[in-house]
Order: sequence, then C-alpha cells, then structure tokens
Amino acid sequence: MIGGSASGGPCPCGGVPQGASLATCCGPYLSGETWPPTPGAVMRSRYTAYTVGDSDHLFRTWHPATRPADVEPDPGLTWTGLDVISETGDETEGVVEFAAHWMSGEGATRQRGVVRERSTFTRRAGRWVYRDGVPTDR
Repeated sequence: MIGGSASGGPCPCGGVPQGASLATCCGPYLSGETWPPTPGAVMRSRYTAYTVGDSDHLFRTWHPATRPADVEPDPGLTWTGLDVISETGDETEGVVEFAAHWMSGEGATRQRGVVRERSTFTRRAGRWVYRDGVPTDR
C-alpha cells in the first residue's frame, strides 16, 4: 500500500497509459524506486502524492528554493480527477498546464472545485523538480 491506497488499483493521476495501475504508473516514483523522467511525469506523481497523502514525495520533488516549510497535503480535501491540458519544454525547463478536481465536506456542506495551474519544472542534479506554478483561468 502507498499512502493507504492499494497499489494494484488504478493510478489516481488517470494512468499512463490511460487506466494503468498505481503500481505501474506513479507507484515507483512515490516509493523512490525510480525518478519521474519528464516534467509531466513529475506533475502526475505529485498529484498522486496529494491524493494518497505522501508528503515525502512532495518534499523530494519540490525545488528547495521555492519549497514551503510545510508540504503536508490538506486532509480535508479529496482529489477526484486530473486533466493534463498541455506539456511543453526543452532539456532544462518544462511547463505543464493542468486542472486538478477536488471536493471537501459532506452532505449539505460538500463543496467541489478545480485548481487550474501552469506549473514550471526545472532540472536539479539531473532530475526534474517542481519550481513554481501560476494559476490559470482555463
């Protein structure tokens, strides 16, 4: 189990390829078995880390110059889906635009929302890491 999610179940990021299991998609990144090879893979693995509560992975994949002191995921949010809108970049910098869907609360107090962001990734010691993000309206 990774962060309380069965590794044989579908990957929370949607899977690459579509529908892939957590064990064959983001699981090896979260466990530290291997490092995500592209900015898109880092972004998907970070989304998965938020869904399963893996703050260690969030810490490891966040550039130290921009990483906050507290990277713990909000336990009051349930992440419900990820849409990758675009991925661009070169060998030193990559940009991933995405929409991450969430819900919070129960019954009459339930709320739903979407985080839309254009995230920038850079290489640090040969590995892709999240540097920062800018909210988007799309």
